[in-house]
Amino acid sequence: MKKLTVFTPTYNRAFCLSKCYESLKQQSCKDFAWLIIDDGSTDNTRGLVKGWMKENVIPINYYWQENQGMHGAHNSAYERINTELNVCIDSDDYMPIDAVEKILAFWEKYGNKKVSGIIGLDSTSESKVIGTKLPVDLNTSTLFDLYNKHGVTGDKKLVYRSELTKKYPYPLFTNEKYVGLAYKYYMLDKSFEMLLMNEVLCCVEYLPDGSSRNMLKQYRSNPRGFSFYRKELMGLPFASKVFKFRQAVHYVSSSLLSKNHSFIRETPNKTITILAIPVGLLLYLYIKTKTRTAILE
Repeated sequence: MKKLTVFTPTYNRAFCLSKCYESLKQQSCKDFAWLIIDDGSTDNTRGLVKGWMKENVIPINYYWQENQGMHGAHNSAYERINTELNVCIDSDDYMPIDAVEKILAFWEKYGNKKVSGIIGLDSTSESKVIGTKLPVDLNTSTLFDLYNKHGVTGDKKLVYRSELTKKYPYPLFTNEKYVGLAYKYYMLDKSFEMLLMNEVLCCVEYLPDGSSRNMLKQYRSNPRGFSFYRKELMGLPFASKVFKFRQAVHYVSSSLLSKNHSFIRETPNKTITILAIPVGLLLYLYIKTKTRTAILE
């Protein structure tokens, strides 16, 4: 059995998926399998992947499902992964040719059951690290502490133990397609730290139709998913009051968008939520104003 699963959620990305495939074909270490979760594509993704499977250069598993959104595709991936480790490489991204080799060598040397996985770096195609590097004076940390205590910025590449990523599945809400992926990661932070690896494991491309470029529209279109995400983050035991207040503001705003009149009763922190109502109301009005045209379209 392979040691690592590289999984790729994709939706109508046949035009760029080949870059990811080419990078995987060129890996210096082949101890991995590629799992593609096709989240309802209507383009030529299926035919493209079937052609690659016939080439038989790397093991490829392909699964098509009705569109559920990124978190639904992640759920499907974690259900199907049977290797010790897994890493998500998005359809518009690719791996340096030695990335798999570095991941497995690092895990062989430092990996253990006391950590949930590895945090590595993302870079641009010009080899510029996204955000900051990881603290050189730390060997392990939770993902939450990296961003909220140690000043790390920018997207990072997460390699997880697969038995852990099967926990905390993302909820699916009818007619919605978004729940923050960090929900699972922060839940795992309650019990585990992660190994820090200051090596680039993924080169990223932010395409115009990517989720990070359409956040306001997603906020308006997926209020229950956003509300769930903010409520869970508000309840994190290791989060500061300032962090929880920010989550409460978004929780109030999303609850108003979803017309959830029970949000105060359902919140894990009533005091902070009540204090956040005025700012949450302003955010609600801002989101409605900024997204009115997009929703009408």
